[in-house]
Amino acid sequence: MAETIVVASDVRAARGPTLRRALGRWDLTAIGINQVIGSAVFLLPSQVAAQVGGWGPVAFLAVGAASLLVALCFAELASRFEQTGGPYLYARAAFGRFAAFEIGWMQWIARITSQAGIANGIALALGFYWPSLTDGAGRVAVIAGVTLVIGWINLLGIRPSAFVVNLLTFAKLLPLGLFIIVGMWFIEPGALVPSGPVSASQASAGALLLVFAFGGYDVIGVPAGEAIDPRRHIPFAFVATIVAVTAVMTLAHIVAAGTLPALAVSTTPLADAAVVFMGAGGALLISIGSVVSMAGNSFGSVLTGSRMLFAMAEHGDLPRVLARIHPRYRTPSHAVLAMTAVTLTLALSGSFVVLALASGVARLVIYMGTCAAALRLRSTPAPATGPAPFVSPGGPLVPVLAIAMSLAILAGATWGQLLGGAAGLAAGAVLFGTGRLLQLDRRQERGLGAR
Repeated sequence: MAETIVVASDVRAARGPTLRRALGRWDLTAIGINQVIGSAVFLLPSQVAAQVGGWGPVAFLAVGAASLLVALCFAELASRFEQTGGPYLYARAAFGRFAAFEIGWMQWIARITSQAGIANGIALALGFYWPSLTDGAGRVAVIAGVTLVIGWINLLGIRPSAFVVNLLTFAKLLPLGLFIIVGMWFIEPGALVPSGPVSASQASAGALLLVFAFGGYDVIGVPAGEAIDPRRHIPFAFVATIVAVTAVMTLAHIVAAGTLPALAVSTTPLADAAVVFMGAGGALLISIGSVVSMAGNSFGSVLTGSRMLFAMAEHGDLPRVLARIHPRYRTPSHAVLAMTAVTLTLALSGSFVVLALASGVARLVIYMGTCAAALRLRSTPAPATGPAPFVSPGGPLVPVLAIAMSLAILAGATWGQLLGGAAGLAAGAVLFGTGRLLQLDRRQERGLGAR
């Protein structure tokens, strides 16, 4: 059953501090680009080439087009809402509390897994130059330092956070842009000619790699409560993000494939390709870009993951303490602190590796839930949403194709990924049921007290 979702924010406006609306369309676009372009873009060309050979550029463009179908559903739903929450709110309005909790829970798992994994990745990347940072006290210092600094900046306000996201997004795009512009002059055209057929299993494996590499844009709508004009700017950011990342990833792959003869067996394809036409300085530039890219991705995970906790708490699906807003900074301070503490624990213990199995399926659950919500709210709009200023073209075609694409990709997932996703959903169901029972007990206690 669909539910009204505006009560929490309306009540908050009357009784305490609110989140500050400060994010413009380019801030939101930077959040999306920052979350999609992480460390994968620096490693993906060789993995894709190993699966589909010279058809890599075609594969990148095809998955970019498929991702745009899903992004259009997100954009349509985002144009209906002004509150914090993103896919969680969309599912709540369309299907009720339980479905919304499962989607919000899975999205949060994807965010904490990403941040914890990236923190370890930064330690490993720095360890290439300073080996002591990969183990023991050095590793702990890097992971704790990165995680705590990111949490602290997120606590200080949405404008400082947006500035850092914008800066890191530019800093990660700069080396990629130089790699593409310079590398275009050294491409061997013959290396880009597709050779030989690709089997169905190879195509499926390549598609899985690319879909997960393109993931992350689902968080653009989460900080809607801090956007200046969310109904117009968030749909723009969804489309602009997919167009931008498709162009960058495809061109980077073309340069790598056209300049590095043994692309499929390279473990650091962009760095190895940069050595070919820019020398050791080019490899260093790409290495720095990789670390900056990971740091930006980690920062965005805290920004959006904490807002997801805040939204679920604001609507009563998590403890209300997580919905508290700092009176001075006007950030969801308790949610930021909780996000920082959990990810730091996971990163240091290494237990995020277990959750990584769930995070792969989590992304597809979010995609399918959102696309289904787009169909549902078109036919039976929730009272809280009103008409959508942006509607994806083609009637039901876009959401139906997006759902079909997600199901096809899900069918190609490994048993480990499927079991991890099922375990994540089951854990969410248990947490939701426990929360509802505790709420019922509190209501009963208040009733007895009143008598």
